[in-house]
Amino acid sequence: MAEKQQKKSEGGKATKAEGKGRGAIGYEAVAGRPASLKDKPRFAKHYQEKVLKPLMEKFGYSSTMQAPRFVKIVVNMGVGDAVVDVKNMDTAVNELAQITGQRPSVRKAKKAISNFKLRAGLPIGCMVTLRGARMYEFYDRLVNVAVPRIRDFRGLSPRSFDGRGNYSVGFTEQIIFPEINIEKISKVRGMDVTIVTTAGTDEEGRELLRLMNMPFRQR
Repeated sequence: MAEKQQKKSEGGKATKAEGKGRGAIGYEAVAGRPASLKDKPRFAKHYQEKVLKPLMEKFGYSSTMQAPRFVKIVVNMGVGDAVVDVKNMDTAVNELAQITGQRPSVRKAKKAISNFKLRAGLPIGCMVTLRGARMYEFYDRLVNVAVPRIRDFRGLSPRSFDGRGNYSVGFTEQIIFPEINIEKISKVRGMDVTIVTTAGTDEEGRELLRLMNMPFRQR
């Protein structure tokens, strides 16, 4: 067994790592594979340290699992001019990939609409669904870097909830994100950002986002 284990480790395959307790056998990362983040994202720590306890106190939750939390963030960009030139879709996909750090999926038309010269199956938009560490990193850049760069910014609307604790907001320019070079873009495009949470009501979702430093407009 020892010789077989040594051959496996020399061959570059996963090797057993020492553990504590019965059955605690882990595996080392294989060389060349992407490793996970060493540290938690800043807002993931912020939720655990400064958001979870106030939520439980305000709404009287008996368990931490009842407290609302982020599930995913969906970023959607419509590309209507892709009907005229498909290259516009490639440009939008590259820009959204730079903004989110993840390759977008192309969305195609389900129906043909003659008034818009649209045929079924034509690409008309792209979207990205972010979860886990990438979700928190994108949210960090959104509220601390991108949103304050909006011209004449006075805060986001605190009413843009869907009745189930999910928040959606639209932006008219992708250039608010510093990843986009304004000198290289061919067209200013807008996008929609939807933050999906486990909150059951809008009040819970609003309080979650407020504690997560979402810059809501002051009434």
